[in-house]
Amino acid sequence: MKLPDHKHQNPKEQLARYLHIARVYAPLAFLIFLAAVYGFLLWRIYNLTSATPDQATVDSKLQTVGVPKVDPTVVSKMQDLEDNSQSVQTLFDQARQNPFSE
Repeated sequence: MKLPDHKHQNPKEQLARYLHIARVYAPLAFLIFLAAVYGFLLWRIYNLTSATPDQATVDSKLQTVGVPKVDPTVVSKMQDLEDNSQSVQTLFDQARQNPFSE
């Protein structure tokens, strides 16, 4: 069986043939493209979530964290309020016993 010689075809016929092949395989090519994009995203997410920072980065970030400071006048005011009110004393005692309840 002899294959047809495509060298002597009309350029319009060749173009029509290629367009037909492109129309037939376009959905498959689109699905392969979507699968490749989805796979790349999954791979990138995995790499970013499993990355661990080096010790120098951790140390530099820890140095920038400030220690919260409470104004001494606020502390004395709260202590005065606690001493003067029975309901506030009860509230502070409950908060000390279970600090994570509302």
